[in-house]
Amino acid sequence: MPEERLQKILARAGFGSRRSAEGVISAGRVRVNGAVATLGTKADAERDRIEVDGEPITLETRESTIVLHKPEGHVVTAHDEEGRPTVYDLLPGAPAHLRYVGRLDIDTSGVLLLTTDGELAHRLSHPRYEVEKEYEAWAEGVVSERDLGQLRRGVELDDGVTAPARIDRWRGPEPPTRVRLVIHEGRNRQVRRMFDAIGHPVFRLRRSRVGPVELGTLPLGQSRPLTASEERALRQLVGLDASGGPETP
Repeated sequence: MPEERLQKILARAGFGSRRSAEGVISAGRVRVNGAVATLGTKADAERDRIEVDGEPITLETRESTIVLHKPEGHVVTAHDEEGRPTVYDLLPGAPAHLRYVGRLDIDTSGVLLLTTDGELAHRLSHPRYEVEKEYEAWAEGVVSERDLGQLRRGVELDDGVTAPARIDRWRGPEPPTRVRLVIHEGRNRQVRRMFDAIGHPVFRLRRSRVGPVELGTLPLGQSRPLTASEERALRQLVGLDASGGPETP
């Protein structure tokens, strides 16, 4: 395998984005074959011994990105101080450095992506790439077309006006109101706050899609690796080629 920049290798090993990896290198925490690395250091991930804080890194050769059907009642964190179940309890034997992409609050179910690729995780979470998230929401009462129009245009929250959302009403008896909506922002509890702003709190929320990755028939609490086509589409969406590097024109 040819040599490549050390920050690229560290990002693949789960040490954040390449910029984050550069900070790890600059801090003198990385050694290659016993020598302290610098930002210009290149290495062969298969042949060279690469250590961070004295521990050898692990590059996973298995599927690097998975989708989990997160249930309600599980928190998206590695360790919870209150002792609540976490999403990692659902992933025994998960690859080292598997990190979640974005968050779902404890009362929300649905698609949660997790990856060992730090650069992919960073880009999927960055507002610049406007990765779509699709939700199915159940809201209290009958939400009028006027209120739905307000959500489509954007509503004022305490951290600013939301970007326009795509919203379609499900057919069926009302109340409650059931809608599908698509947003590309990733603010904390955004969908719930949007509906609170129009006076119709959400009492059930499920994320059904992130980018090209759909929930489909994946059972609650179960996970699966991305298909090759999903992996390719996800990387292209955020400007990465199949090997994890930036796409070239």
